[in-house]
Amino acid sequence: MQTAIPCTMMRGGTSRGPYFLANHLPADWASQEQVLLAALGSASAQQIDGIGGGTSLSSKAAIVSISKHPDADIDYLFAQVSVDDMSVDISPSCGNIMSGVAPFAIESGLVRAEEGVTQVMIRNVNTDSLIEIVVQTPGGQVEYEGDTAIDGVEGTGAPVLLNFLDVAGTKTGKLFPTGNLRDSFDGVEVSCVDAAVPMVLIPATSLGKSGQEGKDELDSDEDLLARIEKIRRAAAWKMGLGDVSDKVLPKVSLLSAPEQGGTITSRYFVPYNCHASHAVTGAICVSTAVMVEGTVTDELVKRPEGDKPQIKIEHPSGKIDIVLETSGSGAETLVDKAGLVRTARKLFRGELYVPRDPVIKSLA
Repeated sequence: MQTAIPCTMMRGGTSRGPYFLANHLPADWASQEQVLLAALGSASAQQIDGIGGGTSLSSKAAIVSISKHPDADIDYLFAQVSVDDMSVDISPSCGNIMSGVAPFAIESGLVRAEEGVTQVMIRNVNTDSLIEIVVQTPGGQVEYEGDTAIDGVEGTGAPVLLNFLDVAGTKTGKLFPTGNLRDSFDGVEVSCVDAAVPMVLIPATSLGKSGQEGKDELDSDEDLLARIEKIRRAAAWKMGLGDVSDKVLPKVSLLSAPEQGGTITSRYFVPYNCHASHAVTGAICVSTAVMVEGTVTDELVKRPEGDKPQIKIEHPSGKIDIVLETSGSGAETLVDKAGLVRTARKLFRGELYVPRDPVIKSLA
């Protein structure tokens, strides 16, 4: 016997995964976790017994519900489902998967579509933060087709605008959780920044890299990965995140000067391998560091000017653009809004079948 669960499979930005309504899942997290592991087919490199794609970018899920927050329409819980073992991490967020949340909520009847465009305010449960999302809805219907292209995804689609609000200190409560613009771990100077996601930013040359290497080259360098992990774990303690040996936060980026007309180059680690393109939240964090004088980005960039500077981050698949609205300076910098454009596409909607294990008997 198996249990059928309504599900919509979507590509959100450069990620992919199932989107669920919370009321279609068990009420308790322990049972929800078992459902996600069974659904994605975890503990198998190919996730052959589930709908996961065998990579961290395609082993993700979104759980959506009506929000009780006075300023939000929708609650969104992101789940990073492990490929190799039976674990689910809900400490990070995912801006790419988030780009599919508003279209999913509208088509699921949680939000009423307006003529032309529909604005949806989302509370990200993982970080308890608000994100304003604007979806194209001509004729009161979600539009997926359009002329907007994003690097890392073939073809084009309708633009989905994401405005992240008040992103400084999302997890730690401080933009610079160590209290410093720069720290040193294992003899390497880094900047520990928490904007949309806590990160450890490392100049690539300090680890013997140019920063222009591709994902495959970086992933195959076992000595590099071990060094990065050693620095990440040490930095996490000073950031107040504790023992992160079995957690994906903080994330890591190797930074270098741009070579394709951008502002900075980033190789974003998730954290045990290099992202094929770049995470949205990670791009916000890197962009914030770029705009703060005194971080390790000083030697790598020429800072954009203006009230709403646009930061172009070069990554293995192209570029990702972030528009920031900041105030203050140095360690006291406030990030009032971080905006970017993504696309999303509905892949299929139907029923997902999971084994009727006793732990999810409440679904029977």
